[in-house]
Amino acid sequence: MNPLTISIIGAGSAVFSLQLVSDLCKTPCLSKSVVRLMDIDTNRLEGVQFLATKLRNEFGAELAFEKTTDLEEAVCGADFVINTALVGGHPFLEKVRGIGEKHGYYRGIDAQEFNMVSDYYTLSNWNQYAYFLKIARLMEDTAPDAWLLLAANPVFEGTTLISRERKIKMVGFCHGHYDVENVARCAGYGMNDIDWQVAGVNHGIWLTRFRKEEKDLSDYLNEYEKTRKGWKPETPFDLQLSPAAFDMYHFYGVMPIGDTVRNTTWKYHYDREIKMKWYGEPWGGADSPAGWAWYENRLREVVEVIQQLTKGLKNHPSLRLTSVLETKKKKLPNAFSEQVERILNPNNLSGEQHIPFIAAITGHQPGRFIVNTLNRGNIGGIADDVAVEIPATVDAKGIHPEPIDPALPKKVVDWYLKPRIWRMERALEAFLENDPGLLVEILMRDPRTRSQRQAELAIREIMELK
Repeated sequence: MNPLTISIIGAGSAVFSLQLVSDLCKTPCLSKSVVRLMDIDTNRLEGVQFLATKLRNEFGAELAFEKTTDLEEAVCGADFVINTALVGGHPFLEKVRGIGEKHGYYRGIDAQEFNMVSDYYTLSNWNQYAYFLKIARLMEDTAPDAWLLLAANPVFEGTTLISRERKIKMVGFCHGHYDVENVARCAGYGMNDIDWQVAGVNHGIWLTRFRKEEKDLSDYLNEYEKTRKGWKPETPFDLQLSPAAFDMYHFYGVMPIGDTVRNTTWKYHYDREIKMKWYGEPWGGADSPAGWAWYENRLREVVEVIQQLTKGLKNHPSLRLTSVLETKKKKLPNAFSEQVERILNPNNLSGEQHIPFIAAITGHQPGRFIVNTLNRGNIGGIADDVAVEIPATVDAKGIHPEPIDPALPKKVVDWYLKPRIWRMERALEAFLENDPGLLVEILMRDPRTRSQRQAELAIREIMELK
């Protein structure tokens, strides 16, 4: 088999890119791959290429690196395209949020029921949708046999949009299912010790199967809830065992997993006091002003550490990246420190699914994955052309979804998934029709809207940013 060309769009995100490179270094069947790093920020792009090259050399891997700021050059002739790019970055999203809040929409117009994650913009993010389609069109023209691996948000809307509009092979990935680990601990097990299954849509997945040797472990959740006292989150994102998660568990009959705990109704999100009740003090969850400020501050810290790291290694080329990272990780927030630990560990992969998926789909290492792909009857009550997040076996013949057993409860489908899908459909319709008036109509159903003029002014000002 000829060496693969793997393009990473938005490669300036150093920790994510290094995780992928680290995984490639630890996957001998993908040896000699060419990794194209693409980003419009030349400084960050150069820094990532430098660090990736150091990492490759220290792991003794055979990989070649190319860098470019041109999207077409990055895509042309690639075998796999991994898109992690966020058009405009978080500063653009914060401008949009600011306009929404100015017009009376707490946390911005994109904070909607069943979609409260603070950088998962679905209504206003037309630039992102357009970029998704641009990449897909370039793949059709210049890399027709390539796979697109979508990591950039919104994964639900993006996977659905691209799969409907373009004729390419694609799959979406997210991290949320790893929170099954936290639920498993309630029963005294690890994630790999149990028989588990999740199903739903991205940021809306549910633990449909939770067993050990055919024994249902759900009773352990009820016992855990009774015995825990004074629960308090360690970070704004430590929400899997929050009061909100258990309240949803009792209402829907199955446990919400990962960001599903954040993507709830206004019942959990009206104001700071309500958020604190359901998501814990002192932040009130990741999507409160305080929780999101915590996250943005940590992002800035990581960027500063990476910049210092790159500068220091360039000035002292004899230093080993792995040794310096080992030192620097102590200065990183815990979540990022754990990512660095996985980058350095020669025996374990990062936990990102992208490189193992490439190894599986090329026939080297078949495996089980949690994928975002069109439904095709996998979840009853949902149209086949809607992207769902489900477990699947992947091998050289393709993606083979598992039967969802037991099925998602009807209450989850009717009360959670269908309203979320409605919002997805209306958001994509507005974008494809290029009709901001449809966004106004969506806002007219928003409890924060007091008048049509309020909604019209907010949408008009946001559209002027495009």
